[in-house]
Amino acid sequence: MILLIFDSFKGCMSSQEANEACAEGLRVRHGDVEIQELEASDGGEGFLRAMNPDHVVHCHVHDAMMRWTDADFGIKDGKAIIEVAQAVGLNKIEPELRNPLVATSYGVGELIVHTWEQGCREFIIGLGGSGTSDCGLGMLRCLRHHAQQRLHQMWYDPFDTSVLRALRVTLASDVDSPLTGAHGAAYVFAPQKGADRRQVELLERRAATFAAMAAKHQGFDMSQRPGAGAAGGLGYAFMQFMDAQVESGAELVLRSNHFDDMLQHADLVITGEGASDEQTLMGKLPSIVLRHAQKAGVPVVLVSGRIEDRRALLDAGFTKLVCINDGQPADEDPLDKEVAQKRLVKAAQGIGLS
Repeated sequence: MILLIFDSFKGCMSSQEANEACAEGLRVRHGDVEIQELEASDGGEGFLRAMNPDHVVHCHVHDAMMRWTDADFGIKDGKAIIEVAQAVGLNKIEPELRNPLVATSYGVGELIVHTWEQGCREFIIGLGGSGTSDCGLGMLRCLRHHAQQRLHQMWYDPFDTSVLRALRVTLASDVDSPLTGAHGAAYVFAPQKGADRRQVELLERRAATFAAMAAKHQGFDMSQRPGAGAAGGLGYAFMQFMDAQVESGAELVLRSNHFDDMLQHADLVITGEGASDEQTLMGKLPSIVLRHAQKAGVPVVLVSGRIEDRRALLDAGFTKLVCINDGQPADEDPLDKEVAQKRLVKAAQGIGLS
């Protein structure tokens, strides 16, 4: 049995689409070989689907620009599964409207409220793909409003979030950046969300000021914890005000889908992502898939849109590296979905089973 578990090719193919394209190519060459496909995510795009919830609930929340948008959340074993990008994803904001100084995480708070009203008190929250850099202030404002208006609990002190600490929150993220500093939310991620140099400096000062005020009032500071800088500082808000714990999003997905059990019946694993290099080995989905497969003695092929640092990847244990764009026409856009799918189908035809 061949087990396919692709991450999304960002801006190009979802995990499901990549799995399907690879399966199509394999069947062209190998006929009716047994193939099992598993959607995957490290906490960003596709996290909700990849967690395979018992059921999915549709709702309306505000996006990062405070416009109404459709969003889904899931419930699995009584726990809420939330993908923040469903509400405030960068992909929901037109490029010309992106402004991290005004983008708000309010909609994430609305998602939490909706799950709260479903009776959930445990949350698994995928932090990837957000279009915000507000340190979770919008989310906290929404939750404060909910506590006052719906729970009839007065919340006079903005730094007293004891009502939220009764919740059990696990953050799914592959980001280990702190909130502030050269490797923090503003300097590393805000430019990807449309911030220019001046805005990056403003966002850094805003985050540092907020963290200092919270530390003064609460007596502790989570701003330098790994993962605090995830999702524009949402990681910090969950840690500082809700005692959230961080786990690898990929590990959560694999555990939720009983991946280790699936490996017992696999002869080959094929995994992939949009671009692979040494950073892939720093906790990204393919490296975690590789680690589990190595324990089970199953070989792993890595398929990617761009591959660098080949020696490091091979030394880590991948048995074969396949770049879907090698030798392809230069006049085609490799980020076009149809082009990428066609190339992945073709590349998969070159993967042998021995």
